[in-house]
This record gives sequence, C-alpha cells and structure tokens, in this order.
Amino acid sequence: MNTIALPALEKPWAQEVRTDPRLLFDIAHAVGGPFHVVYPEQFADNLRAFQAVLDGRGLHGQVYFGKKANKAGCWLPRVAELGGAVDVASAPELVHALAHGIRGRDIGVTGAAKSEELLWLAVRHECLIAVDALDELDRIAALARADGPARILLRVLPPGAPHSRFGLSPGDLHQALIRCATLRDHLDMTGFSFHLDGYAVAPRAQLCWGMVEFVAKARAAGLAARAISLGGGFACRYLADEDWEAFTRDRTADWFHAGKTFDKFYPYAQGPTGAAMLDAVLATEFDGVPLARQLRDNDIRLFLEPGRSLLIDAGFSVFPVQGFKRNDDHGITTVGGLSMSVSEQWKGSEFLPDPILLPRNPAPESRPIASCVGGASCMEYDVLTWRKIRFPQPPAAGDLLIYPNTAGYQMDKNESEFHQLPLPPKVVVTRADGRWQWSLDR
Repeated sequence: MNTIALPALEKPWAQEVRTDPRLLFDIAHAVGGPFHVVYPEQFADNLRAFQAVLDGRGLHGQVYFGKKANKAGCWLPRVAELGGAVDVASAPELVHALAHGIRGRDIGVTGAAKSEELLWLAVRHECLIAVDALDELDRIAALARADGPARILLRVLPPGAPHSRFGLSPGDLHQALIRCATLRDHLDMTGFSFHLDGYAVAPRAQLCWGMVEFVAKARAAGLAARAISLGGGFACRYLADEDWEAFTRDRTADWFHAGKTFDKFYPYAQGPTGAAMLDAVLATEFDGVPLARQLRDNDIRLFLEPGRSLLIDAGFSVFPVQGFKRNDDHGITTVGGLSMSVSEQWKGSEFLPDPILLPRNPAPESRPIASCVGGASCMEYDVLTWRKIRFPQPPAAGDLLIYPNTAGYQMDKNESEFHQLPLPPKVVVTRADGRWQWSLDR
C-alpha cells in the first residue's frame, strides 16, 4: 500500500467532539452538507499565550488578530474580552469587527491602496492605519482634516524583499516622515510596521532592532512614534517531527493519486511556534542586549498581527461521504462539498494532515483501504486530498470525513459556491453541564 500516515496533532477538545457518539452526525443532518467546527476557547488560550509573553518580557503592546485567516464572528468577542485587537483589510471586515464589540481604537487597518470607504471608516473610528504609499498618506490627511486626527503607522518595505508591493521604500519613507511632521495636527504618527514572509526568528528580530533607530529619528522630528509592529508569520505545528521527517525524506509520486507532484508544502512540523516564537524573537541578542530590553529601554510598544497561529487547534472541517470506488491500487472517495473549502489550492499545494474517517456503521473486521479524496464538482482538479490515505475500512455514503486543524486559512480562504453549492457553515461548539452544545456562527 503506497502511502504514509501523517496523523494530526489534536487537542483533547477536538478528540472529544469527534468521538462523541452522535454529535457530528446530528450536526450533519441539521445542516445537510459539509460544515466547519470551531472552538473559541482554544483561540482564547492562544491569544492569552501571546499576551503572556509580552507581559513576561515587561513590554507594553497589542496582539492584533489577523482577521483574514478566518471569517467567523465567534473569535471577536473573545478578542474584546481579553483586551486584544483585530487587523482588517476591508470595509466589511472593519464593520464586522465593530459589530462584534471591537472598539475602533483596537482595530488595525492594513493592505495596499485601501478603498475610500475603508479609510473614511478607519479615520472616524480612530483605527490604526498602516500607511503603504505616499498618495495614501495624502488621502488619509485629507480625511483627517474633517474627521481626525488619524492614527497611523508607516509600513516599511523590508530590505530583503525589495520587489514586494507592500511598504514604503527608503526614499518614500523619508518623504512620509517630513509630511507627518508638517501635518502633525492631523496625523498621530504612532510608529512603524513591517511584515516578513517565512517563519524565521532571526530576520524578524533583526528588522525590529533596526527600526528602533527609525523611531528615534521620528521622535527627533517631533513625532510621537511610540510603537513597532512586526506583523505576523508565527510558525505553527500540525504534525509530529518524526512523521514530517519521514514524509519529506521518503516522499514519492506513488503516494499520490495520478502521480501528482507539488513543488512545496507548508512546513507542518517546525519550531519554535506561536507564542514561543515571539519569545524567541524578543530574546534575540544584539551586542549582548536582548531585543525586549532594547524596546523597553526606548519606551517602544510592540504590536503583532498573528492570524493562523491564533487559530491553531481551534477548529476542524467535516465532509459527508457521497460515494467510494476502487481505482487500480487505491480507491477514490467523493465527499459532499468542494476542495476549495479545505485545500491548499491557493498555494498550489496539499493540506497534509490525515483526514479521519467517521463511519456510520463501523466494520472492525474490514480490511484497510488506501484512498484519495475528491470533491463533488465535475472538475478533474477538484481533489481535497491527492495523497492516498489509509482508512480502516472503505468509506461509504453516509460516513463523515474529518479534516483536523483547519481553522487557520483552510476553512474559508479559497471557498467557492461553484455549482451553486452553499458555503459550509461554521458550527460553534461549547462545553456546558458536562456535554457539548453547538450553534451556528453569526
């Protein structure tokens, strides 16, 4: 059987919910199709962990939930309760955050060439706007004359990514500082921001250290400049090291339906992750001085914008099985719903943690079967899992297939209503009186 097991790391809550005798089948019956299960309490634990690192390092700052990573509303009241913040990049996202109790001053606005509606709302609600270009700075200043002052960060083009379409080049950054000084009655220049691709500690620490000098120059020009935002990109872990190492070492095209190959995969086992990665960034030393001390000594607040790493272990996706057939040395399982609701298609890749079969009628005497997993559309490429998965028995219509740990981007980054199929709803689970309860997310 040409396959390899990649069992997902699961939190106890997820194991309890999926092994509850009838809970997921009852939800499937109620919604009539695929759905996503989300657990806000795990999200809250993840947020607290980041906040604890800032507190432990003696830093003032703010953790902004990168809202693009998941559209559910259930996370936002937890952000409000815990004194967090939300990062948005569209007017609907901003309105959604406000409607779920997030104050305007606790909303950050990012993205390139923001719409006039988004900037107007952001200025009126005192949101913190990451300025990406000189013309955008001029547009914000015009709005601020009527509704301001406007709170802004100047987003810096990373030296290692000169071709990025985000951030102010060194020349534009110099001009922006001059304009901010001239318009200080209308612009509250709060500091600087940046975002780096990848998940490495050292580049983030290096760039954040270098921006302390930017803060000093801005203050010398009479600007407030009291914060640095180091963006997101905090690593996550989905698999055990030994499983990931075996996959990357031994992978062959035979493990995938039709010999499918991929150029790259998300690093499903890596470290440090999440809040521990933030701590590692802050512990990085330059000439014997940790970054955290440098920020403290210069009275600089630290902002960060994690998305996926606040959602790790906070949800999974469920697809009803519609059919199964054999094909050469393996089977093809077809589920209700589309690959766009769970796959890594947006990165031309594959979501690798093993899906878990939940049979309606368990057959302990059955022989295991390897199978890929396809979606319900008529498109050849609509495949949730190209890799041949070892299931304990052949999937059958009426079974459920669970994709673990999908809350960060997988659930809705690439979703589609192709074939007029409705988008899978998000089901919020809570624990009360010794049992699990569920409701639809708003």
